[in-house]
Amino acid sequence: MAAIDYEAEYNVRASVPEHPEIFARWARDAEDYRAEALKRDRAELGLSYGDTPRQTLDLFLPEAPEAGGPAPLAIFLHGGYWRALDPSYFSHSARGLNGRGVAVAVAGYDLCPIVTIAAIVEQIRRACLFLWQRLGRRVMVYGHSAGGHLAAAMVATDWRSLYPRAPPDLVPVGYAISGLFDLSPLTGLTMNQDLRLNAEEARRMSPLFWLVAPGRAFDAVVGDGESDEFKRQSQTLAQAWRQVGAETRYQELPGNHFTVIAPLADPQSAMVLRLAELAQGIKP
Repeated sequence: MAAIDYEAEYNVRASVPEHPEIFARWARDAEDYRAEALKRDRAELGLSYGDTPRQTLDLFLPEAPEAGGPAPLAIFLHGGYWRALDPSYFSHSARGLNGRGVAVAVAGYDLCPIVTIAAIVEQIRRACLFLWQRLGRRVMVYGHSAGGHLAAAMVATDWRSLYPRAPPDLVPVGYAISGLFDLSPLTGLTMNQDLRLNAEEARRMSPLFWLVAPGRAFDAVVGDGESDEFKRQSQTLAQAWRQVGAETRYQELPGNHFTVIAPLADPQSAMVLRLAELAQGIKP
């Protein structure tokens, strides 16, 4: 059996040469959606949840919850291998769920190598707590690529042991698009000069090996044009967590690593319908 070329398997920008055009389109669509939401008084931008400038949330509110009463709440976590991008590229990722009556916070966080992946996980935990304290609602997390890793980390967090006043099921549901759940293959890659993972830390920060409470729900989806490693990552997590009592799904959807998230902006897409189902199933 030939050795796996991990550098090629995980180099998503090289595998999608048109990624600069995709990023530019994201930025335009995100800017347009922020303007639209502000005009309709449905956005609160730059809410600070931590002590650095990147620790902010942009909160996008729906016109009205579908079932009346307080809107279900979700938080979107962007990708970029924990070392690139920011929420300004992803505001439109809230459009689909907003159209289904779900409020969405698009989260920022500090980047490697300024901070470690462990520090980013802790920042997103603070973001979830901030939303709980502000809105009094449990949260569905959804994320792309590195954001999928962070989504899994939130679902597998033991909230009561870390923050005794938080509900133990603060984040009961997650949805990862082309996520990374076993960080061990990344230790030998060029990008690790920024991530600074050794074997021990890579395993410690891999949600695949974390305990997840029975009854948690998690979808691990991936683009059908992704590398074998990205497909393996999602398949393995879904299988492992299902064996310990979580409700998991694995699915391949049309697209490459970057185009697979396009349906997030469409309230009628199958992806958004599934996300809305998960968010609306969370008890108040």
